[in-house]
Amino acid sequence: MKKIFPYRKILIVGCGGAGKSTLALEMGKRFGLPVVHLDRLWWLPNWQTRTEQEFDIILAAELAKNDWIIEGNFFRTFKTRLSAADFCIFLDYDTELCIQSVYERAEKYKGKTRPDMTEGCDERVDDQFKNWINSFKEKVRPSMLSELQNSAIPYMVFQTREDTATWLNEFTDD
Repeated sequence: MKKIFPYRKILIVGCGGAGKSTLALEMGKRFGLPVVHLDRLWWLPNWQTRTEQEFDIILAAELAKNDWIIEGNFFRTFKTRLSAADFCIFLDYDTELCIQSVYERAEKYKGKTRPDMTEGCDERVDDQFKNWINSFKEKVRPSMLSELQNSAIPYMVFQTREDTATWLNEFTDD
C-alpha cells in the first residue's frame, strides 16, 4: 500500500547534473506542488546575474509561500532555505554520472534554453561548471551534509537514481 506524501516545502539539492530539476518537476506534477528553480531566480538573460540582495528578496518571497519544491544548490542560502523547509532531498550521485548528464543535457538543448533556466541562457558546459562538478564532493558536499545533520529537518540522501525512484514510488499522488 502506498503512503501519502506528507511534505509541502521540499528542498532538492545535489551536484550539477544530478537531476534536481527533473526530480522536482516529477514530484511537483505528482504531488501538486509548485516548483521553483534557483537558477531561474539567479540568472538573468545572457548569463547575467542578479545581485545577492535581489536574489535574497525573491527567494524570501518564495520561501514565504505555503507549498513549494525548491531545487538548486546556492550554498550561501542553504541554511535559510533549510530552515523554511519541512523536508530535504540530497542527490549524492557519482560525479561521472553528473558530468555525463550535463553533457547529455547540453546536447539536448544545444543552442536553446532548457526549461528550468532563464530564457536567453542557452545551454552550455564551460570549464568553470565542469570544475565545480568535479570539486562538489570535496568542497560542497561535506558542508551540506553537516547542515542537514545539524538541522531538525527530516531528509533523505540518495546515491543512485534507482534508489530515488524506488523511494518516490512508495508514495501515492492523492
